[in-house]
Amino acid sequence: MKKIFKRIFLAIIILILVIGGLFIWYMLRAKAEIKVMTPVETQQIVENVFSVRDTFVNMYLVKDGDQYVAIDAGNNADNVAYELKKLKINPDLVKALFLTHTDGDHVAAVKIFKKAQVYLSKAEGQLLNGQKSRFLFFGNKIATKEYLLIDDQQQFAFGNIKVKGILTPGHTTGSMCYLVNDKYLFTGDALSLKNSKIDLFNTFFNMDSKTAAESMGLITNIPTAEYIFTAHYGYTNDYTKAVKDWKK
Repeated sequence: MKKIFKRIFLAIIILILVIGGLFIWYMLRAKAEIKVMTPVETQQIVENVFSVRDTFVNMYLVKDGDQYVAIDAGNNADNVAYELKKLKINPDLVKALFLTHTDGDHVAAVKIFKKAQVYLSKAEGQLLNGQKSRFLFFGNKIATKEYLLIDDQQQFAFGNIKVKGILTPGHTTGSMCYLVNDKYLFTGDALSLKNSKIDLFNTFFNMDSKTAAESMGLITNIPTAEYIFTAHYGYTNDYTKAVKDWKK
């Protein structure tokens, strides 16, 4: 009996060491991947479009009169609130929050946008309700249950702001890009920008890089698009040049 307990104890120790080793490896690898990211500083980029930098990630806001539509919600709520103060933007004036996906570095400040309706794709909802896992058996979560699940190509209007969702799975099950006012394309982690050209996002973080590459093809033929805004690799004001050489 003692031998059995010793073996069980030894197996538990080995399992703990393996899990600990995997965790350390993952964190070191993630840190290295994050180090190459190039988000832009908090600023007004063009008229009525603002970036908010939260460590290694950007969220964005589009203004119409005294209201805003936000794309994503950053990595840390306190950081986002601080950066919004720099821009003199009251979070209560954000009327809609569109999430490109539900990874933690895109949803942390959901709770500070108390007046905003939250939107995300139906496919992404599977990571919140337990139907699919993001990593091993872990799903994602956000700080509200009051969100609306939307379809591919579904459109919304908030005053003079028009938003169309474009489903681009790969980074996550339900990653979605948003085309705003026909010319501003917000891509989240659907792609990266390198030397002003679109490229695959860090494969280490993608759930399915093959599908992600196929999805990129869906957003390379938008005749009215002028800008691409990414979550981790800045933006470009030359959409045509950025997508011209992409081959999935």
